[in-house]
Amino acid sequence: MLILLPPSETKREGGVEGSRLRVSELGFRELAAARRRAMTALEELARDPAASARALGLGPRQQAEVLRNLRVRRSPVRPAIDRYDGVLYDALDAPSLPDAARAFAHRHLAIASALFGLTRALDPIPAYRLSADSRLPGVGMRALWSAPVSAIVAREPGLVLDLRSEAYAAFGPAPSRPDSVFVRVVTDEGGRRRALNHFNKAGKGRLVRAMLLAGIDHPDAASLRAWAGDAGFVLEPGAPGELELVV
Repeated sequence: MLILLPPSETKREGGVEGSRLRVSELGFRELAAARRRAMTALEELARDPAASARALGLGPRQQAEVLRNLRVRRSPVRPAIDRYDGVLYDALDAPSLPDAARAFAHRHLAIASALFGLTRALDPIPAYRLSADSRLPGVGMRALWSAPVSAIVAREPGLVLDLRSEAYAAFGPAPSRPDSVFVRVVTDEGGRRRALNHFNKAGKGRLVRAMLLAGIDHPDAASLRAWAGDAGFVLEPGAPGELELVV
């Protein structure tokens, strides 16, 4: 089973004192060359604060984000699942997970990103600012990531549970097969289903936290749905290739 999560715009500060990024030690090592290319372009962009602000959609009070990018190879690192912040990761609350759940996450969870492609849950990464709609000089990010990330996801055995946003899913589409499903978060309003935007993230975070605590390697969507019902979640078939998480 592979659980795919999106990153977040915001990142938690800090990391292990004296540590720094070691690309060769990240999971999915076949992405190393693409990661270095993306980081080189990000550092080049960071040397021009005005260009960075335009490319990254930053406001006048966000110049510290440019400095983060300039130091991306030298700043301290922490596990990816602890680095990301925001609604989904607040609901997931990875730092409070017991060791067994964190180890399960490292085996079965990957986080998509514009800078690293995919990382495993406990891969140590620095703070940075780069989103799916950002532009790097000389690098087309969809072209950079789509083929290699898709190949990684396609070779994973068992269930592929894609909880990425559509923008990050485009960076490496999941395979089209019965045990690969995209999760769409919806609300039920008197029998009518409506997709959620901002609040879908908390639903995803709660579902993934429960999955990590349960520690079940689901072989297919039927197994996941049976467990979800017992765990208090409503997961139902949606459009072809999709599950709807009803919140």
